[in-house]
Amino acid sequence: MEISAKVVMELRGRTGAGMMDCKKALKAVEGDMEKAIDYLREKGLAAAAKKQSRIAAEGLVAGYICDECNAGVLLEVNCETDFVAKTDEYNELCQDIAMQIAKDAPADVDALLALKYLKDESMTIADLITAKVAKIGEKITIRRFERYCPENGIVDCYIHMGGKVGVLVEAEGLEKSEEVSEVIHDVALQIAAASPAVAEAISRDQIDPSLLEHEKEILIAQARNEGKPEKIIEKMVEGRIVKFYKDVCLLEQPFVKDADMNVGQMIDKKAKGLKLVKFTRYKMGDGLEKKVSDLAAEVAEQTAAMKK
Repeated sequence: MEISAKVVMELRGRTGAGMMDCKKALKAVEGDMEKAIDYLREKGLAAAAKKQSRIAAEGLVAGYICDECNAGVLLEVNCETDFVAKTDEYNELCQDIAMQIAKDAPADVDALLALKYLKDESMTIADLITAKVAKIGEKITIRRFERYCPENGIVDCYIHMGGKVGVLVEAEGLEKSEEVSEVIHDVALQIAAASPAVAEAISRDQIDPSLLEHEKEILIAQARNEGKPEKIIEKMVEGRIVKFYKDVCLLEQPFVKDADMNVGQMIDKKAKGLKLVKFTRYKMGDGLEKKVSDLAAEVAEQTAAMKK
């Protein structure tokens, strides 16, 4: 019988098994979802299947730069505990996946999971994840990734706090050199370290007009609540909007290594002609629900699992 891709994807989502394994299982049981789950468990994938209901809100943000293809990758892979996220095996897994993205440029996470693993083409990335889940004993999910690959530009990546924050930057306008690379890396560091005033855009012209209008409305209301006369509110708001730009426009933020100049001035001083094109900033676990657990019990559990 013909098995639709939608059903295959549903089974993969419920079990964590590889796409081809899911398709084989569904064919073997004539499309019955529950029987297919049992089939996969009987074939040795139960360890992975049991993990799918758990919360994966720890993990790493990883980065990779391919000098040969001029591609940069930023990736977030989640697991259940910080204990596992700090292991060499988990770090290597994240790096392998980032390399795969740089090489094959998948359109999204589903396309990535379907790719043949570059270190072992007998398995897909989905199979690799399933195998790691079974070995490590935790749910592992690829949450998101970004890939930059400019024809003439330069890409750089910066990973902050051991994988808690990551930044990918693309720039153009100058040939790559040690000095230019250092400036771009400093920009990436700026974006990573600038929280809570995280840049929304590179320059003023990239600010969403609706966001700017909303900010003005808030500032006007603040001034009125402070009892300021209407005739001076407009000038007050103008001054506060300048402060707003310094918070959300990357080029106007005080440079993290020298607060006497902003990022735009730093670029002009060290690499005049360099133009920032775009950037992506990931903070690990943003928006994910986290499980509250006892640290001692967690360590004991993970140590026991790794001895098996």
